[in-house]
Amino acid sequence: MTNDRTSSNRARLEAALQGLPVRHPVYAVYDGFVTTRPHVDWSRLFALGLGQINHADLLRHEHPNLQIVETTTQVNGQTRRDVRWITDVGELHQWYLGDWRQEFFIKTPEDYRIMRRAWEGVKIVADDAAFIASEKAVGDNGVTLGNIAGMGLGRTPLMVLQVDWVGLGRWSVDLADELPEMMALLEFMNELKLEEFRQAVRTPARQIKLWENLSIQTLGPARYRRHLVPLYAKILAILNAAGKRLLMHYDGQLRVIADQVAALDFDGIDSLTPPPEGDMTVAEARRLWPDKMLWCHPSLGWFRGSGETLARLIKGMVKDAGPARFCLMISEEIPPDWERTVPQVLALLREEQAN
Repeated sequence: MTNDRTSSNRARLEAALQGLPVRHPVYAVYDGFVTTRPHVDWSRLFALGLGQINHADLLRHEHPNLQIVETTTQVNGQTRRDVRWITDVGELHQWYLGDWRQEFFIKTPEDYRIMRRAWEGVKIVADDAAFIASEKAVGDNGVTLGNIAGMGLGRTPLMVLQVDWVGLGRWSVDLADELPEMMALLEFMNELKLEEFRQAVRTPARQIKLWENLSIQTLGPARYRRHLVPLYAKILAILNAAGKRLLMHYDGQLRVIADQVAALDFDGIDSLTPPPEGDMTVAEARRLWPDKMLWCHPSLGWFRGSGETLARLIKGMVKDAGPARFCLMISEEIPPDWERTVPQVLALLREEQAN
């Protein structure tokens, strides 16, 4: 497989993943933006060479002890969505206004026990239908990454608790206190996460992503080492035995755990973002992680400056990330002034090949 001018985005991404030199870097967008940002002229951008990164769930979950009820109402012109998880030992509730969560499921120690009951007896089944359909849909314009989503479980359980079920404030206090109910749920869910990966490797997906959205400023490197590294090691053992690879969505600050990340056999870092959003440059990431695939997200601030500044920064990112195992992506938000800036980036990346 070669990275020549006529190669598709799929071929070039697969070549980059294999470690071949990247002469015409791929610039690709998450499928979620394509489906939720109708104001963007995607057909024009795809015609200019933009690729697409799809995501597909790999599992089905059957919950014998859980009933989910969702209702919607209108509040001052906005949609309120209430979600209730009902078990035989209690009920959990959270609600959203528009896209924004206003309340989390877990608010008391007892809620941790109810959440455990919701997951007891769950049947986890590999299901490749969504992956196969996604691969057909994206065709030669990109690749499909595997998700292990379940109900908020696109992350490891510790991150699910923080981001999806508890919220940062209470999560920080309960983790610092090592609240027994929280720790018991975490231990239980970690075992389920390993079973999810045992089932997921039965699907055709070769790259499986964890959407960690890590807040290392709150978690800290010591708790990262204690709570996440052992679970990552067990997940990696399952994947490596099946010839699969693990991709980590780490879009924030990583410097204080850079050495720990280097020691873990992650295939790649997804949505790697330089300062000011992140705290590591791409050059630092490449020096510290020479063999990892860097899925680089240019800082959104770069797109607000002049065309000359954007060109300098994009060319610098390509130089620093290379010569192999990297691509560029739209994974946090649509760049400002996308009508001008995205085509400019695509043209710059074509020039990289010409040079």
